[in-house]
Amino acid sequence: MDITLLIKSFAGLSAILAILIVLYLYFFHAPKEKRGKKLKPHIREEKPRFESLVAVIRDKNATQEELQEAVNLIIKYYGDIPKKRGFKADPKFEIYAEILFRITHHPSTSKEIILQLDSALENRNPEYKLELDDSLTKGLDTRRSR
Repeated sequence: MDITLLIKSFAGLSAILAILIVLYLYFFHAPKEKRGKKLKPHIREEKPRFESLVAVIRDKNATQEELQEAVNLIIKYYGDIPKKRGFKADPKFEIYAEILFRITHHPSTSKEIILQLDSALENRNPEYKLELDDSLTKGLDTRRSR
């Protein structure tokens, strides 16, 4: 009689283990859309990568809302340009110059987005005011010639 109880207990525990494995595979390996609602990009708590924000600006198919959000996040998390090295701009400044140039050339941009980025970068980095003005002027001049 003890052996039948042992076999029934083993079968029951095996069934419970199988159910737990199936539930684990379903909940932790299901596509993210099935897990629940996705957070809107501006609600998320984590700091986005700078490269992914620049990729949004480089994408010609990005909407005006996506550009606005990318610019807001760049200003919020990456608005401070490294200090100048003597009279020379830091090499990372070239990325910011490219962002200004690409924003002015983007098909979905607006003057509000361009002005917001330019004024925020100038306010947070006053030592780069001339360089930022030059980058913006070059972008706007080449935009007119298209």
